[in-house]
Amino acid sequence: MISSVPDDIAPVQAHDHSGPARPVGPNIPRTRVPLLSQHELAAEVRRIAGRPAEWVSRVRLDPEGRWYEQIHLDGRYELWLISWLPGQSTGFHDHGGANGAFSVVWGALDERVVPGSGTTATVRPATQGVVRAFGPRYIHDVRNTARDCVAVSVHAYSPPLSLMTRYDLTPGGLVATATETEDNW
Repeated sequence: MISSVPDDIAPVQAHDHSGPARPVGPNIPRTRVPLLSQHELAAEVRRIAGRPAEWVSRVRLDPEGRWYEQIHLDGRYELWLISWLPGQSTGFHDHGGANGAFSVVWGALDERVVPGSGTTATVRPATQGVVRAFGPRYIHDVRNTARDCVAVSVHAYSPPLSLMTRYDLTPGGLVATATETEDNW
């Protein structure tokens, strides 16, 4: 369980994800709100995935691209609901230094990862009930490769996402191509 911030230390604003605590003014410490670990994010994803009455009415399908809605946000973590039509994918991306977890609640998705400094992707199927948790340097591509099935997934990130870098898989490995901020998604 995450412990709370002591009463005598003011938490940093939720949007501040700038690294270790820094002094503010004359030797006054500035601390962050406690973040969730990979294990805690996985537990939160399992909890919300097991309560479809809380989110099923929000699912939408969009032929132009994955549909997504943020269903929880606080200073420690955020939750997203994503629906995928056949053929839709994220492309390779990171999570801007956040821990993360996701679970498929309907259908199935494929997760592609590139081990180490490799040049080929490994495909890992994610079926209903599977929960994947990952650390702050994780890069992956998630996609619905089914020909005729919709997929729905729940995703959690701590701290809440403020940026993501997109990558292309080239013969030399993953190459960063763009960085998106929360204003772009």
